[in-house]
Order: sequence, then C-alpha cells, then structure tokens
Amino acid sequence: MSVTSPESYLAGLNPAQREAVLETEGPLLVIAGAGSGKTRVLTNRVGHLITACGVKPNEILAITFTNKAANEMKERLEDLLGPTARRLWILTFHAACGRILRREAPRLGYRTNFTIYDQADQIRLTKACLEELERDPKRFVPRGIHAQISTAKNNLVGPEEYKTRVASFYDQTVADTYELYQRRLFTSNAVD
Repeated sequence: MSVTSPESYLAGLNPAQREAVLETEGPLLVIAGAGSGKTRVLTNRVGHLITACGVKPNEILAITFTNKAANEMKERLEDLLGPTARRLWILTFHAACGRILRREAPRLGYRTNFTIYDQADQIRLTKACLEELERDPKRFVPRGIHAQISTAKNNLVGPEEYKTRVASFYDQTVADTYELYQRRLFTSNAVD
C-alpha cells in the first residue's frame, strides 16, 4: 500500500494520535503505554512528513527502544512508502549512535571498522594499563580506576585536563592510567 493522501494515514487515529502525526515543527517524543499505538503514530507521522511536507527520507531519524520495534516500524513504513522507506534511519539509540560514530570515525583518526569495548573489555584494558605502569592491582583496583576514568569522560574531561587535577598519588595513578588507556584504545582502533 502506498500513501496517497492524509486521509489514508489518518484514518482510525484518535485525536491525540492525529495531532502527533500532523505535528511538523521540530522533534516529537511519543510516550505511551504498551499497545497504545506508538509505532502506528510514528509510522504515520514519518509518512506524513515525506508525502505531505516534502521531507527527504534520509533526513528523518526514528529512535526506538528495541530492535523488534525498529524492525516493526521499518516493515510498516515499507508497506506505507515502498522502497523510499529503505533510506530512513529507523534504529535503536545504540544503533543510531554506532552508525554516526562509524560515519565520523575518520575525523577522529579511527577506521570505520572500530570495535566498541564493553565493560569487561574496559576493565581488562584498565588492568593491563595498571600492570604496564607497574601498579599493584590490589591497591589500585581496576574497576575503581576505570570508574574514575569513566566519570572523567562523562564530564568531558580528557587525560590532559585530568592531569591538572591531580591531588594525590592515587589521582596520579588514575591520570597515568587514563592517558595510557586512551592510547591503547586508539592503537587498537577501539572506543568505549
């Protein structure tokens, strides 16, 4: 089935759903309970943006919580729009971020086939860095050191800036580990 008029994708929607489908200014967040029609609303809104508003499919990003929901939305949009739907970004949050990172990786000096380290990989790398720095892992617990590195990253504090905040030998160990950790990530073409 292909969308030809607003009536075709507005039929059967309640007033709140119609309002969400017809809202065209800026982003839209749809929050509702299970089985309430969220996927239908978002699917029809995407159809409306493309057919009635002239928005290009590759300019639309639809984020879902699960792969199942993303696949369901893709199927519905293919039914609604045909092959045009293949150019849409319909992904989970993590998949969307991964796609953007892969596209932009060369700007950061990474190859597009980088590896994303999970928590276990991150702890292993932290432990290896501590060993390379000849720090006792019983005194400097890798999980704790990595928690400090992670907090710094979440606050957009890089290794160089972190060094300026050192107030103790422990802080210095975190700073040294952080710097080495980042170098090892980069040489492994990995991100965390």
